[in-house]
Amino acid sequence: MSDENEVMSTGDRLIYMANQIARNLAAEGEAEAVAATARHIASFWDPRMRARIAGLIVEKPAAFSPIAAAAVRRITP
Repeated sequence: MSDENEVMSTGDRLIYMANQIARNLAAEGEAEAVAATARHIASFWDPRMRARIAGLIVEKPAAFSPIAAAAVRRITP
């Protein structure tokens, strides 16, 4: 974020985190980055966080990077 004093909503923070994880794994190649991002979210995020991000992918799909979007869709029922 360009302004460190900016307050992010919980939803925006979750999107930021998903995109950050995806960005960090992008060097693995798209398929592996999607799989690894999905594994990370499924393994380390609280169930409430996972439920919220599943809703956000529907509400704000353009806010997600392609890798993050694919990963979230992979873990969404």
